[in-house]
Amino acid sequence: MGEQKNLSSQEGVEKLKKLAKAADICMFATNLTGNPISARPMSTRDVDDDGTIYFYSRDSSDKNAEISKDDRVQLFYSNNSDYEYMSVFGRASIVEDEALAKELWTNFAKAWFSGGVDDPELTVIKVVPENVYYWDTKHNKMVNLVKMALSALTGTETDDGVYGHINV
Repeated sequence: MGEQKNLSSQEGVEKLKKLAKAADICMFATNLTGNPISARPMSTRDVDDDGTIYFYSRDSSDKNAEISKDDRVQLFYSNNSDYEYMSVFGRASIVEDEALAKELWTNFAKAWFSGGVDDPELTVIKVVPENVYYWDTKHNKMVNLVKMALSALTGTETDDGVYGHINV
């Protein structure tokens, strides 16, 4: 079934940073009590040394409006190439900080913010994690495929790698 390994402090923050940056894109869910919840793909701009995650967003977006009403968000990361996954529950806030926006800026963002870092629609979403859970395999993709095939043929369980909570 795999090994449970909960991570704390700096080790936990480093794991969160590694998984978020490797996956880059997450499903960013708001309106968590709604049916259905609102989710959309978002690119992670940065993760700082305390585990806070940053995104760009349009000021007039539905997600900004939803965060203004209820700051609870859920982020789902999937780094399929390394079979790593992470779920982050946290509190989001909309930040209008020109210095922070400039620090996080990449030319790639110009596709959404034609006015560049000075675009009046540019805001930063800051997510402070409260509950993080990860799944990480110990082996590469080919080994996992072979193990799954053997498991299916023999009826035995596979070693699913490492999983656990990340406390930041």
